[in-house]
Amino acid sequence: MSSIFDISNKEATQTGIYVVLTAAACVPVFFGIDAYLNMIGTAHDEAVAVAATLVLFGCIFTGRHLATIWSARQREIPKDVLNGLAITIAVCFVWLFIHADFELDDFRGLNLLLYWTPFLTIGLCMGALVKLFRMSTRKELEAAKTQAAQSQSELHLLQSQLSPHFLFNTLNNMYGLSITQHEKIPALILKLSDLLRYSVYEANETYVPLKDELAYIHNYIDFEQLRIGDRLELKTDIENLASKDIRIAPMLLIVFIENAFKHSKNTSEPTVFIEIRVKVWGNSILFYLKNSHNRTATNEQTVEKHSGFGLANVKKRLQLLYPNQHDLTIENEENHYTVNLRLNLR
Repeated sequence: MSSIFDISNKEATQTGIYVVLTAAACVPVFFGIDAYLNMIGTAHDEAVAVAATLVLFGCIFTGRHLATIWSARQREIPKDVLNGLAITIAVCFVWLFIHADFELDDFRGLNLLLYWTPFLTIGLCMGALVKLFRMSTRKELEAAKTQAAQSQSELHLLQSQLSPHFLFNTLNNMYGLSITQHEKIPALILKLSDLLRYSVYEANETYVPLKDELAYIHNYIDFEQLRIGDRLELKTDIENLASKDIRIAPMLLIVFIENAFKHSKNTSEPTVFIEIRVKVWGNSILFYLKNSHNRTATNEQTVEKHSGFGLANVKKRLQLLYPNQHDLTIENEENHYTVNLRLNLR
């Protein structure tokens, strides 16, 4: 019952606002029409101006009502309709001034028709245009909100998939080490605990400080160094940031770094080469990664099967979080894999 009263009160308030705005608009419209009637030399111009003002606003409200009925059957308001109404108003307005200089004195009835027809058309079209423009704006806003909610939901789903994906890959690596180099497992478990703490508890925001993300990357590199050992030839140039003002989407760069270590493990060379650079330059975050790899066709299919999810995930997140604000280039050569990524600062 209370909701019905709330709706009634809201409608009454809106009606009151319309009445006040209409009364306020009547004053300048009356003086405008009166000035026009004086220009064309109409007798009893003030009385005619009052009547014309009332007729004009009657046409405006009639146009609004007709627009409401018509738009109820439309999924969206075509821009051509809005443009057509605006052009019609402009043409009728110009015609009123042109006709004032070329009156048909010998045809009084036709003369009045050529005055009142465009005048009434202006009122009808103006009411329809205002109503349809508001409805079009409202529908576009609702569509934008729906799209934003859908994108946010999709983004949360993508982020929720990152931690299980990372954990799956890491446990696979640790299983192999538990058989061949079990002495490394305790230190790796401690590092894994730090990594999971960040990915599960601290990376739930849409954007996180770049400083925290780089600390997470350093922890992951230490984890892989423990796992790979002396076989790893690593070059890093990661900027040391003191401020937390620069932000980035969490768990974005780590997907490429994780794949680099995974791909490099499959090389037949005695050493695993990986180069990682992260810099803030101007209004951009620059990320560069290069790693060695030399895979057979069978190994390549196996690696792509397990790494494709992470890359597809990060590309989708880039589209959602950095639309038209990033550049990603990936080169997969026979002996090396290169990633260049530029992100606009947040």
